Amino acid sequence: MSCEEIVFKRLRERGFRITPQREIVLSVLHQLHGPASADHVYQRVQRISEAIDKSTVYRTLDLLKDFDIVMTIEPGDATRVYEFVGLEGPHIHLVCSQCGSVIGVDVASVEPLAAFIQEQYAFEIDLDHLSLVGVCEDCRKHARKATE
Repeated sequence: MSCEEIVFKRLRERGFRITPQREIVLSVLHQLHGPASADHVYQRVQRISEAIDKSTVYRTLDLLKDFDIVMTIEPGDATRVYEFVGLEGPHIHLVCSQCGSVIGVDVASVEPLAAFIQEQYAFEIDLDHLSLVGVCEDCRKHARKATE
């Protein structure tokens, strides 16, 4: 069974119909292999079917997010991007504050930090929706070259 078929099965089990519009949005997300804005998803959907409006894309993205099929990342510049996580499940996002690139990291790699914060501050981090903002290697290299 393909990844998309399993996602469709999960939605059906929860009482949702698999409409042609939802199939197209999910197919586009599956093809992207990384985060994309809703506008970018909409543009890709439009190449397949001009009959699907932007609000349908947004509603479908929100539905898929509610079922942890899609994650949202908010890089801090008042934008939101969506990433298809399908069967692999949630992961941490490293977001570059300079160029906006996003790197996916396995949740297990930050579990020790989450445990430390839980123990020290009695604060439980939602690792399924964690984005860490910093500066990526490429931007650091460019900054070093600019100061040389």
